[in-house]
Amino acid sequence: MVFSIIAAAAAPGCALLAYLYLRDRYDPEPIHLVARMFLCGALIVFPLMVLQRAFVLGFGENSFLFSFVYSSGMEEAAKWLILYVFIYKHVAFDEPYDGIVYAAAVSLGFATVENIIYALVNYSSFGQIVMRALLPVSGHALFAVFMGYYFGKAKFEPQAFRNPLALSFLLPVFYHGVFDYILTDYDSRWVWLIGPFMLFLWGRSLWKIKNAVSASPLRLALEEEYKLPV
Repeated sequence: MVFSIIAAAAAPGCALLAYLYLRDRYDPEPIHLVARMFLCGALIVFPLMVLQRAFVLGFGENSFLFSFVYSSGMEEAAKWLILYVFIYKHVAFDEPYDGIVYAAAVSLGFATVENIIYALVNYSSFGQIVMRALLPVSGHALFAVFMGYYFGKAKFEPQAFRNPLALSFLLPVFYHGVFDYILTDYDSRWVWLIGPFMLFLWGRSLWKIKNAVSASPLRLALEEEYKLPV
């Protein structure tokens, strides 16, 4: 029973990461490095839980603080630091889309462990696990797309935005904060708000994925050599 719950809770994050990894058409990232980033994301769950609890006890809790500081602020800051320290200057980060792959690995490592903990503590039903796959787990993946996209811009097209590294942090924090605020502050009305918001995030994320893949410096050479479709 426990194994089934763990497997069901882990499946959405792994499936989303596989999907994003396979979108890298021109130069897929080393599996061991992607796995390492996934593990880094998984390992920050417990320290963040302790830190978040300490802040709640020290400064109190309301919907805004929880959404934009304790949850989105701390979690996205930890993910951002991992990417900046271990990936930003890594030789394997050689295409704009790579930022999305590595950001997703970190974020989905975090989301997967968080989802497993939630499922075990709350003895989640299959329906609850599916709902969390559609909302928190996929949410973490979408926030990662924004983070990774602007990491790619910062490395390969720094002139495209005034400060893409700042955007790589601020946009995920903002979207993550809005996501949490809808779920925590709108009682039963969240159902009517979260659907359009998630559709917006998916639409923007898919556009950014397509844009990042198309911006690969390897694209023209490989398309000319192998006649790959655009």
